[in-house]
Amino acid sequence: MAYSDRGLPPGIVARPLHERDLDAALALSQEAGWNQVAADWKIFLELGSAICLTRDDRPIATAATLPYSGNFAWISMVLVTGAERRQGLARWLLRHCVDDLLSRKLVPTLDATPAGRTVYIGLGFQDSWTMQRLVARTVRAPTVGQNAETVCKLETGDWPQVIASDTAIFGADRSSLLHRLADRLPQAALVAERAGRIAGFLLGRDGRVMNQLGPLAADDDGIARALLAQAIAEVPAPLTIDVPDRHSALGSWLTTLGFTTERPYIRMIYGTSLAFDDNARLFAIAGPELG
Repeated sequence: MAYSDRGLPPGIVARPLHERDLDAALALSQEAGWNQVAADWKIFLELGSAICLTRDDRPIATAATLPYSGNFAWISMVLVTGAERRQGLARWLLRHCVDDLLSRKLVPTLDATPAGRTVYIGLGFQDSWTMQRLVARTVRAPTVGQNAETVCKLETGDWPQVIASDTAIFGADRSSLLHRLADRLPQAALVAERAGRIAGFLLGRDGRVMNQLGPLAADDDGIARALLAQAIAEVPAPLTIDVPDRHSALGSWLTTLGFTTERPYIRMIYGTSLAFDDNARLFAIAGPELG
């Protein structure tokens, strides 16, 4: 039986997700086959917020929001355990997150699968741009031509430039998140320097079943490839990366290394199709749950 997104079925209670619920939340994302680890869930508890629906105080569904300084916020981690599906719980959680963010004058934003897109359109979201998730179980060593940039490890002194660049490209200051990602997968924390300035950077994170590369920001395709070539040489497979469709040339290059398309995503924004980001220089996102 389906219920309204304004009400919950009998016996199900909504409350904040707490740190004591991390094992239950992780079990939900594992049940869905997702890649998150406990550190991902902690991002929402430390930098954003998460809600859970419970039965007998046992979490059976979740959703999370991650606010950014550019007056928008991400919605993600909408999960419902298999035995509790088809009751409208996911829609209730989405409606709750949307209403909460709007009350705080934040524009809800998310990255949707095609299956989820229909639900989000019904809630007021609009398509902005599309991307592809690429996955490689094994990776061939890339060949990158000679370029004017130098790729090196991200050092403490690089952070002001990296944060300024990411803020301009992503549309908000998310320095707290970037620092966490750099600690999660140090081999992927790289910068590309050209003519004495940082012309691109890459971060990543470990995952339950594969390592994720991104965000990747660069002045051009050549810099993006140089950063990825270094990371692929250092970070063990399996690997995944989410590449905007406007950078299809980069995606095609990755397929020559053994990456295949797993699924598309659509960036969607509540009430508008106008994105906050500059995806001309955004070559890979941090992940659909982070933006």
